[in-house]
Amino acid sequence: MLGYIWQYVYTSFLRYWLKWLIRQATGKCELQRICSECKPGATRTAKAALETSKDNLEQCVDQIMKEKNVKPQKDPQFKASLNICLLQITGYSSLYVSVEDLRKEVFSADNLEHEAMLLKLWDLLMPSVKLESRITKQWGDIGFQGDDPKTDFRGMGLLGLINLVFFSENYTMEARRVLSHANHPKLGYSYAIVGINLTEMAYSLLKSGALKPHFYNTVQGTPELQHFHQLYCYLAYEFDKFWVAEEPESIMHFNQYREKFHIIVKTHLQEPDASLTLTVSSKN
Repeated sequence: MLGYIWQYVYTSFLRYWLKWLIRQATGKCELQRICSECKPGATRTAKAALETSKDNLEQCVDQIMKEKNVKPQKDPQFKASLNICLLQITGYSSLYVSVEDLRKEVFSADNLEHEAMLLKLWDLLMPSVKLESRITKQWGDIGFQGDDPKTDFRGMGLLGLINLVFFSENYTMEARRVLSHANHPKLGYSYAIVGINLTEMAYSLLKSGALKPHFYNTVQGTPELQHFHQLYCYLAYEFDKFWVAEEPESIMHFNQYREKFHIIVKTHLQEPDASLTLTVSSKN
């Protein structure tokens, strides 16, 4: 009961006067102190935590400065720092919408772009092997379950395919190396199916907000789709390393090891300097 009373008194009265006293002593409002004292990235942006619309971002920054009575000549860095914070916050929300749109887009064999993307995946991973036909058991060589890969994209839609192609196109040698591990007679796993499963992991982390520290630390502005695909590449590459190191008895234990890897990733994301970035250089 005493704790509740103290919290009420603090939030209702003391917090206001404490902030007022600090402003008088420092000459800066709370947002100014956050922007000047916290290094750029997750720590600063999370503490700023402002709600705004990307469409009127500049107007919002000017309004905040006016309300907080911040003089640009006295704190020339504040406007730029606050602008980056707002770009990251609004950009994260916009990124989720874009990712969700791709997830909802159903792979269609009647869509020439979808088909071209699927065939591109084969060519990137199996450059010396010709695909005998569109529907063939060969798809199993890169980890699809049946003769027609389209059925495997039901859960993650086009997003799953785009991630697979992005990894194979931008980190070709690494993707082929991962595929070789996936085709190991004892430690192997279904490359494409696991890749789609990792897309679901990336999507769920994005949806829950768990990826905010990563994007706030690695993108000095608006996170975009390519940044999400890069995050997927990290997961695909690191999961393979994890799987090989763990040496599971069989693929039947996949869910157990998948969850263990998921916990490792979430633990990394709780660190202030979280950055799930693939350390190998991409082709681009």
